Amino acid sequence: MGDGSDGRAATLLARMEGRWGIAREIEDHLTGEQSVFAGEAVFAWSGSGLAYCETGALRLPGRAPLRGERRYLWCDCGDAVGVFFDDGRPFHRFAPAGGSAEHWCAPDRYRVRYGFDALSAAPPAWDAAWTVVGPRKNYMMQSRYTRL
Repeated sequence: MGDGSDGRAATLLARMEGRWGIAREIEDHLTGEQSVFAGEAVFAWSGSGLAYCETGALRLPGRAPLRGERRYLWCDCGDAVGVFFDDGRPFHRFAPAGGSAEHWCAPDRYRVRYGFDALSAAPPAWDAAWTVVGPRKNYMMQSRYTRL
């Protein structure tokens, strides 16, 4: 491939296609509260990449569950996987073997660390750990995705 790609991004995207169960824990360092999210993520081919659609229920302490949904587009960017917001704006890029990335959304900084070591496990699984810091935000979000 003349684009500097070694094919690892395309290989990872192919392995991500399909349905994944999500178990997420959120620890808010400002309030001391812990919340959980349970749901499903679906990766489906759409145009130039994999459309990611996440749906589920967020359970906050002392409150009724909230329905949540997120959408992104994961694309093969040669030597990296690019993640884009649903409207096409760039979000972040990461190495297909796993690793970290950052997104600055003034005044907040989002940092993620992806782990794909368990993609070969039975059942396949992967992780995403987010740290978000800003004037009114300070939380950690750990997500475990397991193949459905």
